[in-house]
Amino acid sequence: MSKGKLFVISGPSGVGKSTAIAEVMRQYPNLRFSVSATTREKRPGEVDGVSYFFLSREEFEKKRDNGELLEHAEYVGNYYGTPEAPVNAALEEGIDILLDIEPVGAMQVKARRPDAVLVFMAAPSFAELERRLVGRGDTAPDKIAKRLEKARWEYTQAPQYDYIVLSDKVQTTAGEILSIITAEKCKASDRRHLLEEE
Repeated sequence: MSKGKLFVISGPSGVGKSTAIAEVMRQYPNLRFSVSATTREKRPGEVDGVSYFFLSREEFEKKRDNGELLEHAEYVGNYYGTPEAPVNAALEEGIDILLDIEPVGAMQVKARRPDAVLVFMAAPSFAELERRLVGRGDTAPDKIAKRLEKARWEYTQAPQYDYIVLSDKVQTTAGEILSIITAEKCKASDRRHLLEEE
């Protein structure tokens, strides 16, 4: 049995990551979404170990300091990160893992796991990205401006990724991501065992 692969997807707010990821996961049953750890309070309906691993600041800092996190960051006073042990266990079982994280975290993952496959999602244009953010109708204009400013920085990080996919139509975007997964799973280095005689 071959090991699973680790895929990381990043992209700016409003680019359509969640929708595309949901479609990819619907079409590719061997892909598991990684559960992150956080120090923020549990919200109604959230389940520990399913929505997030909910940790105290002390527990999180201990895991971070012991090198038990693939990546971590602090956002609005709370820690977020990806525990490495469940990811490694799934990969050993031949299950592919998907992380949806920001570029800073993606680069941390790449440093720890050079075999990770990094995918950046970009909108057809910056004007389209702004249109999507405005079209949501749930974000104040000043927050939209901040998200667009952050998106400009995120776009400067895209050349460090292995692939850039266009977030246009959901089926097309999901198709590009699925093509990347298929190509990565067919690499000669991962399939040499098929050529060995019994």
